[in-house]
Amino acid sequence: MTLDSALEQDTERLDYARRVVEHAYEQGWTDGLPVVPVTAEMVEEFLAATPRARTDIVAAMPNLDRACTVEQAAVNAAMAGCLPAHFPVVLAAWDALMGERVVTGGAWQSTSGPAPLIIVNGPVRGELGINCAGGVLGPGFRANATIARAIGLIVRNVLGVRPQELEQATQGVPGRWSLCIGENEEESPWEPLAVELGLPAGTDAVTALLLRTCEFVDNRHTTVAEEVLWDLCDTVSRTGAAIGRHSSAGLVLGVEHAQLLAGAGYTKADVQQWMYEHAVRSHADLERAGKGLGGMEGPGIDAHGLHMLAAPEQLLVVVAGARNAAMSMVVRPFGFGGWSRTAHPIDRVRTGGPTS
Repeated sequence: MTLDSALEQDTERLDYARRVVEHAYEQGWTDGLPVVPVTAEMVEEFLAATPRARTDIVAAMPNLDRACTVEQAAVNAAMAGCLPAHFPVVLAAWDALMGERVVTGGAWQSTSGPAPLIIVNGPVRGELGINCAGGVLGPGFRANATIARAIGLIVRNVLGVRPQELEQATQGVPGRWSLCIGENEEESPWEPLAVELGLPAGTDAVTALLLRTCEFVDNRHTTVAEEVLWDLCDTVSRTGAAIGRHSSAGLVLGVEHAQLLAGAGYTKADVQQWMYEHAVRSHADLERAGKGLGGMEGPGIDAHGLHMLAAPEQLLVVVAGARNAAMSMVVRPFGFGGWSRTAHPIDRVRTGGPTS
């Protein structure tokens, strides 16, 4: 074969690949970005990475009578750019999401356009190259980006929820399908989230819940733990997060903040209890924002006002990010009945193929 003929063949292959990508756009199979063309052989590689049967149901929307099989999930994970080794994490993420009442109650169609937050624990983080440190909520890491993207493509292509159709998001959440993080277990002063939620140490596991948004808290100004807690509390308790007599929040703590709190003697449970007791907005605050409780009674409402957390344990606390600035994130879980507080083991078959 001459060099010219080889180049001609390469050009033909590239032209074909481009046509395939454009065909996916024409069919409405993309989230706005190009998807990977998928062959039957690729799907089999993904199915070989999990012990689950291809016909098992992994995701469902009971209100629409729609469901997704393991095989359909494999197709969309491949389209998202996942490697076969990532696929068991995608399935575990769905196990976690299906345990959340809001997910099975139609939240994908909500006007707030919630985003799934996927938190990975265990040695699998290093094996798959799941980012736990700098830029953990941003781009640049294949496993984080494609695992999260696979969830979104399944919602779109299998469950049929698309923007301006079944999805009714008023504005939506930036990065809706990119919130997959590993917990920074190595620098966290506390037990991993999966251990807090009942799994043995060292278990590869996923926790997932839907979020409305993320809000940063930058405090590199103090080394007093209570001052950091008050700064976090100010964001947790903002009136804009109150809907009726309900609110919700979680903390993705940067390493410095987590270690400062632990060094002052705070456990995770202490942080949760402190935040529950102090994240309160007065009746006057709420009335000033047009959200007066008007004589409402019930859990979380007292003479002082509204507790912005349903219960101490409902405050998610996870450590992630780099040790390069004292910054943390307040996240807003979707729904006010509380999240399930469960972690789901990752069930996988080790194939020896590439992992990152």
